[in-house]
Amino acid sequence: MRISFLSPLGAAWICWAIVGLSPIVGKYAVGVINPPLLVFLGAVIGSFILFPAVLKQQEWGNILSASNRWKFLFIGTFGTALPFTILLSALHYTTPGNAAILQQSELIYSLCFAMLFLKESPSRKQLIGSLLVMLGAVLILLKAPYTAQWKGDLMILGSTWMLQAASTVAKKLPQGISPAAIGLARNLYALPALGILLICTYAGGDKTVFQPSFQLFAVIGYTGVLKYGLAMWVWYRAIRALDLSKVTAIYLSYPAMTLLLSALLGLEKPSPAQVGGLLLSLYGGYLISRHIKNRG
Repeated sequence: MRISFLSPLGAAWICWAIVGLSPIVGKYAVGVINPPLLVFLGAVIGSFILFPAVLKQQEWGNILSASNRWKFLFIGTFGTALPFTILLSALHYTTPGNAAILQQSELIYSLCFAMLFLKESPSRKQLIGSLLVMLGAVLILLKAPYTAQWKGDLMILGSTWMLQAASTVAKKLPQGISPAAIGLARNLYALPALGILLICTYAGGDKTVFQPSFQLFAVIGYTGVLKYGLAMWVWYRAIRALDLSKVTAIYLSYPAMTLLLSALLGLEKPSPAQVGGLLLSLYGGYLISRHIKNRG
């Protein structure tokens, strides 16, 4: 699989489309496959997609080295296994639009981790941007408090810190590791935690759901080939070649596409609270991306 012909900007937009589809595909997965099983299968298929590039570049040493092993295990567990299983479980209760908007709360955790672990003092724009993202999330939560949907919203809001924790650890990986190797390692090292989740859900009486159908195989195909295969590759290609503020601005706009497509597919009817939360989150993300650009 070669994507060297793809421009970095094109790679950024492909990643935007794949990520924007994620909550919608997750909604179609409800009732046809168990969440940890879907993530497990996605990680396995994604590993097969990325394996040839890693084999060709002879990077197994980077993936299996003792110095990187525990970092990859943390990244796989908290960057893939847990947050995406929780997201899929939350979509049993909430809507794709809500899920996409609330995932922007990752920016708030990013600010907190930068302060705690990188000793970075936030700028005024960062604080304002983070506050707007938080207000956007509050608008969503006030839409239907103490309901099943509220439960799903809180599950997402309470799990996005894991993605930032994994990103913080990923920054400590050696610079010479290729995007394909990082993606493959992230998939492979997610499997132990996913295996434990599958055992726990089965032991708890939640029998693994697997109903063969076109919908099921389409969901598995998207998760494995696009989300855990192609998306990881194009994401790292984009952020290594483009100004980070440009990639951030593109990436943060995906909830708009998710909400619009979800409405067109009849999965939800956008409410004023959703639209308001989306606009606040988008503008907050824009302020943060501008800050990244100004810092160089």
